[in-house]
Amino acid sequence: MKAMVLTGPNQPFKMMNVPDPSPSSGEAVAKVISCGAGLTIQHIRAGRTKIDYPRIIGHEITAEIIEVGKDVANLKVGDPVTAYYYLTCGNCRWCIGGRETLCDNFLGYVGKSINGGYAEFIKLPAKNFLKIPNNLDYKKYAAELGVITDAVATPIKITKKTRMKSGEVVAIIGAGGGLGLHMLMASLWADTKVIAVDISDKKLNVCKKLGAVGTINPNKIGLTEGLLELTGGKGADVIIDFVSTHQTLGDSICSLGKGGRLVILGGGGVAKPITASGEWIKSREIEVLGSKYATKEEVLFALDVVSRGEIWPKVTEICLLKDVELMHQRIENGLITGRAAIII
Repeated sequence: MKAMVLTGPNQPFKMMNVPDPSPSSGEAVAKVISCGAGLTIQHIRAGRTKIDYPRIIGHEITAEIIEVGKDVANLKVGDPVTAYYYLTCGNCRWCIGGRETLCDNFLGYVGKSINGGYAEFIKLPAKNFLKIPNNLDYKKYAAELGVITDAVATPIKITKKTRMKSGEVVAIIGAGGGLGLHMLMASLWADTKVIAVDISDKKLNVCKKLGAVGTINPNKIGLTEGLLELTGGKGADVIIDFVSTHQTLGDSICSLGKGGRLVILGGGGVAKPITASGEWIKSREIEVLGSKYATKEEVLFALDVVSRGEIWPKVTEICLLKDVELMHQRIENGLITGRAAIII
């Protein structure tokens, strides 16, 4: 099969012919139709995330099962599927309790620990394939349906984790990115008032068109100053930080109102400890929450939400497999608003 392969950190993709995968017991193979492209896997391409090489990356797939191994009862040839990103044991207390993202025996990620979707075919444990609802046209909307498992499921999880209520003010830092834009959509779905924060005016204009009631460009006005101004001095009820630097996290804590909740999801990392007043956090009963990806149940719920037409994924750029390198250059330079996808 043809695949785009990474052979080393910060090295360009190489189109290669590699052996077709064959399923062992408990596994299945699917023909890939599309695969999403976002910053999470760009960190791998750029060498910021360590993996073993060579590796085929990509996990937000739309695909069709073509072969199943022994002891696979949940799939059959022809099933339209997408993929669950985490490789979990399914047996520990976290997996049994429906919180797979905290698996005690975590085995890694699709497209990082094992080969992913930037190829004609993909082999996964059968339990990692999730069926696409029958009323969704997976051939016509392959790009959009593939990104649901991360770009839509993760934001929908956050609406639940933060206990968003109708009418609350939600600020999204990094609102114009692939996750950020879908977080905006999910927050509007939860009937909140959204303030979009991004350093790109072009992306902020897209956020306005989608329904943001206010925008902040931190290069022009401080985050805390801007949020207090837009909320009449009350602060935000929820802040979702997809950037998560020392600066954004410190400013966010100072920008929360009474009972405010800060969610940390960003991949930028925090180089320095965050300085925050314990009295400020206590007196206002502020909550700081960590979050990553979504459970299988949450991914299935996101698929259902999309199937009901309540949220529709926003894929703004599509390319062919041979043009993956150019697409990732645009992702690295922050030139893509929303999600990108590859048609295999």
